[in-house]
Amino acid sequence: MILIFTTGVKFFFLFAPFFVVSMFLSLTKYETVKGRARIANRAVFSAICISLVLMFFGEPLFGVLGITLDSFRIGAGSLLFLSAVSLVSDGVRNHATGTESMDDVAVVPLAIPTIIGPATIGAILVIGAEMHGQQLFYGIIGMLLALLVLLVLLHVSVRIEKVLGSTGLNILSKITGLILAAMAAQLVFTGIKSFLEL
Repeated sequence: MILIFTTGVKFFFLFAPFFVVSMFLSLTKYETVKGRARIANRAVFSAICISLVLMFFGEPLFGVLGITLDSFRIGAGSLLFLSAVSLVSDGVRNHATGTESMDDVAVVPLAIPTIIGPATIGAILVIGAEMHGQQLFYGIIGMLLALLVLLVLLHVSVRIEKVLGSTGLNILSKITGLILAAMAAQLVFTGIKSFLEL
């Protein structure tokens, strides 16, 4: 149970939920309540499918490419750190153009690359490769719980915006960025330590 909770919290911040909420609000500002709910469901369902594939195929992929887990830890950690810096420096950004097809935005850019970006892909591959057997099962449950919480946040995003405003969302995005930076540093340090111990 502890592993489920810790993994769930890790994935929750990895998915940068408050940045996702701000993007969702921007891209669906002309949508009805039902339309927003449909887009949120489709976006999170797409993210679940992508995340599950990444969790299961991380280790085989490393073997095929001849990449060690430690090397990927360092690479993924570096990329995650850049993503964290972007969140801290820019916070919430408005990407809405008003021209996107609502059927398209659920998958691109909401599922990819907002929820599952390059840095997130790298981190999920590393987490999936680190876990085996029952640990992997608990890790998947934690990941699904994090995505479920994200889905709930998207469904109540309008209320969140009314309560916090754009400034509040911006602050939460920056806090998420700081936590992601710490997670990135841990990935890199673990990779370097394991590499030096070989």
